[in-house]
Formats: sequence, structure tokens, C-alpha cells
Amino acid sequence: MVTDPFKPAKRVAGQRQDVCSATSAPDFVLDAARDALSRVECNQYSPTKGRPRLKKALADAYNPFWSYPLDPDKNVTITTGANEGMLSAFMGFVEPGDEVIVFEPFFDQYISNIEMPGGKIVYVPLHPPKDGATKTTSAGDWKLDIKELEAAITDKTRMLVLNSPHNPIGKVFTKEELQAIGDLCVKHNIIILSDEVYDRLYYVPFTRISNLSPEIAKLTITVGSGGKNFYCTGWRVGWLIGPENLIKYVSAAHTRICFSSVSPLQEATAVAFEQADAHDFWNQSKKEMQGKVKRFNQIWDELGLPYSDPEGGYFVLANLANVKLPEDYEFPPHVASRPRDFKLSWFLIKELGIAAIPPTEFFTEKNAHLVEDWLRFAVCKNDDVLDEAKERLRGLKQYIH
Repeated sequence: MVTDPFKPAKRVAGQRQDVCSATSAPDFVLDAARDALSRVECNQYSPTKGRPRLKKALADAYNPFWSYPLDPDKNVTITTGANEGMLSAFMGFVEPGDEVIVFEPFFDQYISNIEMPGGKIVYVPLHPPKDGATKTTSAGDWKLDIKELEAAITDKTRMLVLNSPHNPIGKVFTKEELQAIGDLCVKHNIIILSDEVYDRLYYVPFTRISNLSPEIAKLTITVGSGGKNFYCTGWRVGWLIGPENLIKYVSAAHTRICFSSVSPLQEATAVAFEQADAHDFWNQSKKEMQGKVKRFNQIWDELGLPYSDPEGGYFVLANLANVKLPEDYEFPPHVASRPRDFKLSWFLIKELGIAAIPPTEFFTEKNAHLVEDWLRFAVCKNDDVLDEAKERLRGLKQYIH
């Protein structure tokens, strides 16, 4: 049974929900999984770096968008989801005392993954648009101060984590922004771990940082996700793509962490990539998800509440600074002690039956104030669920001042 995150009984404020809970994988992908499960060779251990068919399918799929020819055996390794892939990258390169730069807001799994091998996290914030509380803006208006980034670099900086399209903002970094980041990494010999799990869901021009120059490409490991691409996050099929001299170390770490990844679902993901173009899946997926974003955002326009219009992915940040919570409303202690977005999230769950993520969860305490009036909503739902959510959100009218 699919969980409906808009029903209050199913969610707790602050609990992560990054799965696409209502949008399902297409039939050609599910059929590939059923077929793989019926084949003896697909139910045995896969090679530690991944099934040859999937590595080839990925090389074939990404070669048209890559700056150098991808060799399936040298440039690609399959991991148990993108998260384990990133852990393998940190385990492969980060030693105790090494510093890793992470932009705020951040996907929460980055933090523990960096800390496990003894890394120290250095945070650099993305700044929200100054007028985000008064008018609708673009996710691209969340800006990185390149001088702040450069000031955060030390002789101990080993890696930088980049996420584009970005979760939770929905920002797609521009070519100019990526060039500035990449140039700094080349200057200081910093490995770039580019989290591109939403690389098929972008609504503005999308640039891969690895494509900007040979010098940047030599330092870049790109993270991908079959679960995100095909709406089957429970499959836990991810991958890392990069130059051989970097991939061999993350492959070694992956072997020690989990040896190999789920064989039949690797095979099914290979078939999914092989058949995606014939089904026009990428274009249809992008069109459908952008339609859901627009469909859901109608409620904010109706209520007169500003939001950050995403450039990619399936998350929307809405600004609820004009929503005035009742002064005598009782929050449980674990909510009352948190920033305002936690109170907003709790209030929406209890009073309207709407679940949203408080984005201060993606920030350090120092910079949490930047987003305490925002909430993150996932629009990867069936249209009837989105319409019901909009109807429930109309209950905010009495609290808007």
C-alpha cells in the first residue's frame, strides 16, 4: 500500500520523505524487473562493480552528454543507491581531519556519510532571495557567494559536494556558477562529488560540471540514481561515473561496504535505460512532473503566498511568513523548542492534514534563520492527491494576515 503523506496519521513533523510515493515506475520498467526475477543468472551475485549490461547501458545513455568517452569498465561503478555511492566516495578519499565543503541546505545523509571516515564538514550557505517573503521568485534566485566559498577553502579541504538539480530548493546551478566552483576546485585540487540524481528532471538549461573543462572533469565524480530516474526509489540502484583514477578507489570502498548490489534490479535498470528513448520516457517524465509543479503551485497564487518556483526536481518551497499561528496554540515540547518552520509543519499536519518538511532540517543551527518561514512540499503525487492537498490548504485563509 502506498503511503499518502498528506494524511496526518501517516507522518510526523520533521520525518524525512524523499520517495516519490504516488508516482510509480512505468510498465516497461516493472516488466523488466519481473523478467529479471525469473532468470537464474539474474538472481546470483553481480560483479562488485556492477552487472556488465547495466554499466554498458549507462555508458551508452550518458556518452552523448559527457565530455569524454565513457568506458563501462573503467568509468562506471554500480552502487546500492546513490547514498551508498556517496558513502563509498567519502570512504575512498576522506581521512580523519580532512575537510569537505557542503552547501546549505543539504541532503541530510551527506553529513553522517562524511563523518563516518572522520571528515570535518565545512558549511557554505546558499542565500534565499531577499524578497522571497513578499513575492514569488525562482529557485535560481538562491545564490552562492563565491567569495564565501573561497574563504571556506583551507589546505585541509579534500572534497566539495555539489547538488544540481538541488534538493530541497529545486535550483539548477547555471553554467557560470558551476564554472566558478569548478575553477576554485582546480586551483586547490579539490575533488568534486556532483550529486545529480535528479538529472532527468530539469525545466531550465542543465549543465554538468564535469563537462566544463578537462581539468574539472579529472576531479569530478558524478552520482546518479535509477530509483530517482524511474520512480522506483526502493530498488536502491545507483552509480558513480568519473575518471578511472578516481572510480577505482570508490569501487574498492563499495566492495568493502556491501560487496555488490541487487542483481535483478540492476538488470531491470539496464533494460529501462535501453528502452527509455523508445517510450519517450524522459520527455514525458519531465513534462508530467513540471505539470504537477504548476498544478500544485496554483494554491499559493490563490492564497497570495509567495513560493520559490523550482527549476528541477519535484519539490516546492513555499514562504509562510504571512501565516500567523494562534498565539495560544499548544505545541509538544519537541516542536516548541524548534524553529518556526517546525511549528508551521506541525500545525499543517494537525489542523489541515497536510505534511511538509521543515527546511531548517537541511541547515546548521547557525544558518537555520534563513529558512524558518519556508516549508518544503513534494509534488510527486497523483493529481487527485494534489487537488485534495490544495483544497485542504485553503484552510490557511483564516490565518493569513
